[in-house]
Amino acid sequence: MIRKIKLGDIADICSGGTPTRTKSSYWNGKIPWVKTTQIQNCLISENDIDEWITEEGLKKSSAKIISKGTILMAMYGQGKTRGQVAILNIDAAINQACAAIKINSTANKYFVYQYLLFKYYSIRNLSNSGSQKNLSLSLIKRIPIHLPPLPEQKAIASLLSVWDEAIEKTERLIEAKERQLKYTRRSIFAKLNNNSNMNLLRLKKLCKIKKGEQINKIAMVENGKYYVLNGGVLPSGFLNKWNTPENTISISEGGNSCGFVNFNTEKFWAGGHCYTLRNLSNKIYKEYLYHYLKNNQEQLMKLRVGSGLPNIQKKDIENFKVAVPNLKKQKLIANLLNEIIEEINLLKQLNDKYKTQKRGLMQKLLTGKWRVKINEEIENE
Repeated sequence: MIRKIKLGDIADICSGGTPTRTKSSYWNGKIPWVKTTQIQNCLISENDIDEWITEEGLKKSSAKIISKGTILMAMYGQGKTRGQVAILNIDAAINQACAAIKINSTANKYFVYQYLLFKYYSIRNLSNSGSQKNLSLSLIKRIPIHLPPLPEQKAIASLLSVWDEAIEKTERLIEAKERQLKYTRRSIFAKLNNNSNMNLLRLKKLCKIKKGEQINKIAMVENGKYYVLNGGVLPSGFLNKWNTPENTISISEGGNSCGFVNFNTEKFWAGGHCYTLRNLSNKIYKEYLYHYLKNNQEQLMKLRVGSGLPNIQKKDIENFKVAVPNLKKQKLIANLLNEIIEEINLLKQLNDKYKTQKRGLMQKLLTGKWRVKINEEIENE
């Protein structure tokens, strides 16, 4: 039988605190101190900790030691953070924005962790009731949970952990491949730039740099076919019309991300804070140029001027120098780097499938639509 209870019925829930920053004797000690930035639907280990407090800092503040195996939930944050959960893999102190959820013997902590993961959006909506923008301990204690018998909880948690392991392994592979891509790019272009005989050409000699057309936010549509690219890293909206063809290199012109380089494989709308590289010379291979600029993205970002709304002047982009070997070598370099990118994309697609499969299982198992026998066979209820 599935019981409908509140989280506070099966857990002791508390928060922590922050030692005053003005007392140096409270910091850089041996006690790991967890903040909400570490709570990212994960297992928190010592390697994830970036701040440590002293025994004195612990005693002179509301920070408290939370035992290994406790579930943590982020109570504050307007981005993705609020409502995310993690399991402590070490004894650690926590700050006041973290809720520690110590599950008692009537429930399985790994089942509860999976349940809270599954209910992430409804928990965030709970925090947004009325003018409330943060979670509180009282709100967390009232989170409703559907609780099957303890042996079934353990079986469900064990089953879902198989998908977690597959997701975690795939994400580690993605991170390793992305490091390989960055290292390979850096090594290749460092050799080219250090070659005294290398032909260096200004970007304006290799393409026409075109600034996009500003589009009003109210003109954008929620389900538009083409994305709008402006000064940021991600699209700022969508339209049902485009002004830039697919396979175009773009460079953000304004904002905190100005200088960000992207290769756009689809038609899109280049906004007023976006440069696009058009009419490429026959001396340059497009995908080689993208990889060269991406490798030098930090240098491009250093071209920014202004403080309120930083931007990169067109003349500075035009005068940026590019190492231009012969076309055959350009294609070899681009193809090598593209192969790594293709491997990364395939891994990301696989990871998305694992996440979709797990979400489907959670929908069935954590709502009681499917029940798990003690021998872990799934049956329809």
